[in-house]
Amino acid sequence: MDSEEILALYTWAPGVCFRHPAAGEVETATVKKVHPRHGGEEEVRACRTCVLVIERDRREAALKAGLPYEPGHAGEAPV
Repeated sequence: MDSEEILALYTWAPGVCFRHPAAGEVETATVKKVHPRHGGEEEVRACRTCVLVIERDRREAALKAGLPYEPGHAGEAPV
């Protein structure tokens, strides 16, 4: 699966990448939802470059652990 196919698995909207907040608002996808102590739910968003880096890391971790890799789940462990 190439980069564009992986990126197509995500829903993109303007937001702030958690790794590059100084870049301001760019196209991002939700990669995780967290539940802070104060309540509610907050999205962790990543830009296209970061989503691909996260997916690459997940793929490598899955390969190393002998587990199947399924793209499209950047915020999850590769199990």
